[in-house]
Formats: sequence, C-alpha cells, structure tokens
Amino acid sequence: MPTGHAGAPAALARAKACVASALGLADAVKPCAPAEAAAGPNATAADAAASLIARDHAAVWHPYAAACPPPVLDAVRSTCGNRILLQDGRELVDGMSSWWAAIHGYNHPRLLAALQAQARCMPHIMFGGLTHEPAVALAERLLGLMPSGLGKVFFADSGSVAVEVALKMALQCQRGRGEAQRTRFLTPRGGYHGDTFGAMSVCDPVTGMHSLFTAALPRQIFMERPACRFDQPFDPSSLDDARRLLAAHGPEVAAVILEPVVQGAGGMWFYHPDYLRGLADLCREAGALLILDEIATGFGRTGKMFAAEWAGICPDILCCGKALTGGMLTLAATACTDSVAEDICRHNGVLMHGPTFMANALACAVAGASLDLLAENAWPEQVAGLEATLRAGLAPCAAEPDVADVRVLGAIGVVETRRPVHTARLQRYFVERGVWLRPFNRLIYIMPPYNTPPEDAARLCAAVRGALREGAHRP
Repeated sequence: MPTGHAGAPAALARAKACVASALGLADAVKPCAPAEAAAGPNATAADAAASLIARDHAAVWHPYAAACPPPVLDAVRSTCGNRILLQDGRELVDGMSSWWAAIHGYNHPRLLAALQAQARCMPHIMFGGLTHEPAVALAERLLGLMPSGLGKVFFADSGSVAVEVALKMALQCQRGRGEAQRTRFLTPRGGYHGDTFGAMSVCDPVTGMHSLFTAALPRQIFMERPACRFDQPFDPSSLDDARRLLAAHGPEVAAVILEPVVQGAGGMWFYHPDYLRGLADLCREAGALLILDEIATGFGRTGKMFAAEWAGICPDILCCGKALTGGMLTLAATACTDSVAEDICRHNGVLMHGPTFMANALACAVAGASLDLLAENAWPEQVAGLEATLRAGLAPCAAEPDVADVRVLGAIGVVETRRPVHTARLQRYFVERGVWLRPFNRLIYIMPPYNTPPEDAARLCAAVRGALREGAHRP
C-alpha cells in the first residue's frame, strides 16, 4: 500500500529519536527545523518538499542526469535504520543502501559516536609527511581482512580514484620490472570501474555509460564477459577469449582488471569463481598483474568478506570503497602486495598520487567503527537471511513475459528485463508503494542494508513483482 502523510509525525519523531540516541546526548542534539520552515510557517509538508525541489532545480546538477530538463526528485528529510523519511512525510524502505554503501543502515549509533569523538580530536590533517592513528589502525585491519598476501594500503577519496591509483600502481610496477612497454589493460566487457578518465577507459565501451568520451580515452583491450554463471557448473572454455588475448597482446598488458564474481553497474552479472581462479593463473603466465575491483563487493555483500574469497585467490592489487565507512563518509583504499610496492621502488619509488583529503581522520575513524561492527560477525547471518528472502520473493518474477533472468547472490537480488525499463515511471511507482529502488537500463535490483528486517525485504520484493505484473516498467 502507498505510504501517505498520516504517519508523518510519528515517522519524524522516530527519526529525531534515532539521531538523539545515536549521539547519546539528547540535550545536545539540535534537530532540523520542521519541514514547513523552508516554505513558510503555514506551508504544508508537501509545499515544503516542492519548494526544496524547486530550489534544487535552480542550483544543483544531479548524477547521471540532465540539467535541463531537471530530473524528477524526492526530497529527503532524514534517515534512520533502513528507512528514508521524505520531506513531505512519507517513509520509504531503502532497497539501495545509498548505492550499496550503507551496509549497517543509516544513523548507526556506533558510527555516529566514532564520528563525533574523532571530530573533537582531529577532523583532518594532510597525509603528506604526517600520519595518525585512525589511518594506521585502519590499514592494519584492512590487511588482516583482505586476501592474505596484500601488504600495503593507499587511501583514496572515492572508488573511481581507488581504481585510478590501481592503474598507476600497475604501470609503475611494470616499469620497475623493466617492462615499460606494458601500458595497456585487459578487462571484460560488462565491467564498470568508475567515472574518472582512467576508470572510464576500462569500463565496457559499448554498454557502459561513457560512450561520449570514447575518442578521448586510452584504448584498452576488451575480452568477452565471463559466460559461466555463478549457479551453473564451470565451463573451462569461458576462459578461451582471455587466453587468446593474453597470447596476442601479453607483452603490452600491464594488468587485467575486473570485478570479482559480481559485475556491478555494468550489468549485475554473477559469474563462476573458477573463472577468476583460472584468470589469475593466466595472468601469472603472461606476466600481467591482476587487479580486483571490490568496491561494490567488499565487506560482505556477496556472502564473503571479499568476493575474491569465493575463488581463494589473492590479487596483486585490490580496490575497496563504498561500504568501507558503512556508507557514512567517502573513503576508498587500494591495497597491493609487497612485491608490487618493491617493484615500484625499483623505478623511482614514488607513487605519483596524493589526494588532498587522503586518509581523512573522520572517515578512517568511522571506517574503523564499521569494521568493529563487521567483526562482531552478525553480517553472515544477516546476508544469508536476505539471500533467502530475495530468492523466494523474486523467483515468481521469472514467469513474467518481460523478464529475461532472475539472479540472487548474497544481499543482491536482480531482475533483468528483456528491454530497458522506463526508469522515471518505475521509480515513481516504487516511491508510491513506500520503497526506494533505482532501476537502470534492463535491471531492477535490490541491494538493501544488511540489517533490513525480513518483512521489509519481502516488501521490496513484492514491489518489484507488482511493478512487473502491472507493467509499470514499460515505456
């Protein structure tokens, strides 16, 4: 049923109480002014939302959207747990984890407490020539969680930048090995690695989001998408194209880069871990490094702490981000083996990258608190429960005539349609039914916070089933 305005006062009270409880100092918390204040004392909540959206349209440019006409928007008042409270009073069940990052839900008391404590001490300090406890402790903990064999961590400020750093590491490593001619990257079609120039160059050039920039991007080498499904027996022939291209281009390939087991924004495709294991062997034989982009998959999303664990391998370089801080602040990391670091040192020793906000102390402290939550080990059961609910709830979608495939792995549920969905219309349908999902292209997918209650996960699935049954996805 649609979530209307009747529950707005209670929902707002819950959100305020959540923030107060999280900070542990109710009398120190200064809640936002009532929603009506933005549009005048006599305005309704809906008027306040409309006013905010109008101001947004006049001043703001949104991601993956045109400035004119501006996108359809919903104004958010606050968040708490797995709920989003809109400015107009409606409450939504979140099925996106804010682009897959908010694994503990919103306003988690432990994350807020870490943020508050670090803010009192040292919000930020430059990382050139200086260091601090939150960064060192976080690097040590990451190396303890990541596949065994990684030895150094470089902090970045976003997933795209973490990929840029990984590409630079690979190029400088090969130069240090005396292989300066290795300047290209091999990557599967269907991949997505970010929106900066280097990252765009290793995204799928046909189905990706960056065709406007193709002529300006470095020319990389693209192999077939892994054809072997995660839930089917492994077919060794799925590695044939990678083997062929490494044989043909091996001396110029610095590294192979791909998302392990789950291709994310490029198509939400789940492939067999044995493909990854075989590809690692091919890389070693060809002298190419292996870069795993775990920005979307890291920290439990697939049912393993890192998706590389499904294959039992350690890459030369690994990128993580998104869920690193539990979705509270932007932070990413690029880790490499000691061998890669030593080979870079053989050339000139200086990794040529240095973000202004590298190893931001606030972000590192919150990331440490997020890892504390993961260390308590509730997440495997949470993710397994979500997987079971998503499997049961999305399975009926396979019978719909417009559906090409349904797949679930860990806390990821995907319905792939035969034709692109009408994104704006479908998103509006979901909001009217009290859930937040953001489909794209031919994909309707659910990636909720791990602490999503079973009834809310079932509600997300029911909304997807209803949309397909009622044709809300069609242009």
